[in-house]
Amino acid sequence: MWHDSTYGPLIRDYVAAGKARIAYLNYPLSQHQNAMPAAEAAMCASAQGKFWPMHDSLFASQEHWENLPNAMPAFDSLAARLGVAMPAWRDCVARHLTRPLIDADAGRLRSSGVRSTPTFFVGDQRLEGFQPYSFFRQVVEAQLAKAGTSR
Repeated sequence: MWHDSTYGPLIRDYVAAGKARIAYLNYPLSQHQNAMPAAEAAMCASAQGKFWPMHDSLFASQEHWENLPNAMPAFDSLAARLGVAMPAWRDCVARHLTRPLIDADAGRLRSSGVRSTPTFFVGDQRLEGFQPYSFFRQVVEAQLAKAGTSR
C-alpha cells in the first residue's frame, strides 16, 4: 500500500527535487515465501545499476508472484523487460551472490529494533507501518527544517 500511494509522490517532491535521498535496506520477512528471492532479484539487478527499476517492477507486479511456489520465472521476465544482462543476472541469482548483502541489511535493521515492514527512518525518526503521503510530507518537512535544509 505504501509503495502504491506514497512512494511516487515522495520521489517526485523530495528525491527528484534534490531535497532528500532514499536508501533501501533489505528486510525480507521469512513468513513470505518469495521475499528473499525478490530481494535477490532486485539486488542482482542492482549489480547492473537497475535496482530501482527492478524494485518498482517487483512492487507493481507483487500480486502476480507473491503466492507462486516458484516466482523466479516472473522475476526473470521482469529483469529481461528492464534490459538487465540476463546471463550475469541469472548467475547472480542462482549463486545467491547478493545474499550476504541482504543478510547484512537485515541484521543491521534487527539491531536497530526493526521487526516488521514497512519501517522507515526519516532523519532521526523511525516510522512503522503504512502512513499516507500527507503524514510523510509532514515528517520530511519537519526533518528538513530541523536540519536547516528546507527549501
